[in-house]
Amino acid sequence: MGLCGGLSHCKLALAFAVLMDLLGAAALLVGVFAPLEIKGRDFGDLLVYTGALLVLMSLGGWVLWYSGNIEGLTSRKELGHIGSAVDRLARTLSRKIRIYRGNR
Repeated sequence: MGLCGGLSHCKLALAFAVLMDLLGAAALLVGVFAPLEIKGRDFGDLLVYTGALLVLMSLGGWVLWYSGNIEGLTSRKELGHIGSAVDRLARTLSRKIRIYRGNR
């Protein structure tokens, strides 16, 4: 298994998410705490907004990584009679909602 064995699939999305998080957090911290004035203009707000956008972009990477690591759904044989009971309950509930909305 190696160092990245537990990460499974989508290592590129994970790298993207971590990189955007690090860059975004660094930009946010520099924008908030460092006095950034060039020729009388303050550039701290630019870094704060840029950092927030980078962290927002990293959310897409996290979603891609997480969704890429979801294993397939369990089969009906593994669920046994519980799965069929849940299916019947869902169908019955759906049918009642459909009938109720149709009678309005």
